[in-house]
Amino acid sequence: MSYLPNTLNSFWLWREISSKLGVSNPAYKYWKNTPNLKLNNKYIFLQKNTLPTKYEYIEPALTDLSGHLPIKFASDRLHVNEHIFSYEKMKLYKEFEYKFVEDVKFVNIKKFFRENGIKVNKNSIIQLGKTKDLEFSATSTFYNLKDDYGIVVYD
Repeated sequence: MSYLPNTLNSFWLWREISSKLGVSNPAYKYWKNTPNLKLNNKYIFLQKNTLPTKYEYIEPALTDLSGHLPIKFASDRLHVNEHIFSYEKMKLYKEFEYKFVEDVKFVNIKKFFRENGIKVNKNSIIQLGKTKDLEFSATSTFYNLKDDYGIVVYD
């Protein structure tokens, strides 16, 4: 169980930037004033409003990922199999909002938490699963979802 960060509010997907600009894959490594974030050693994101001056024009055309996380990263942080976000036959699939950017699938975790009244502090640890498989403690908060699923938030 791990804390689920909402870090992509201020980042762009590098794959989308490089595709729209037509620059090579490692180009961002040479942009000294452009902080980057790497999730799961697979997804690279560049901080908004820090692209080199000659590429700033592309920012309005980029996809806003606020509240979204790549499905693999989200599933790792929630300790569930990523199938829950991958297949429409999964019971909770339709409960989430999805976005595709350059063939990367993102899930809107923030909206899901807000709509279900799930309160998560910055230092909270989250676990999503079937109710019978979840572990509870005296300091945890349980949120019942549909079809015998639930979320436990440990503070």
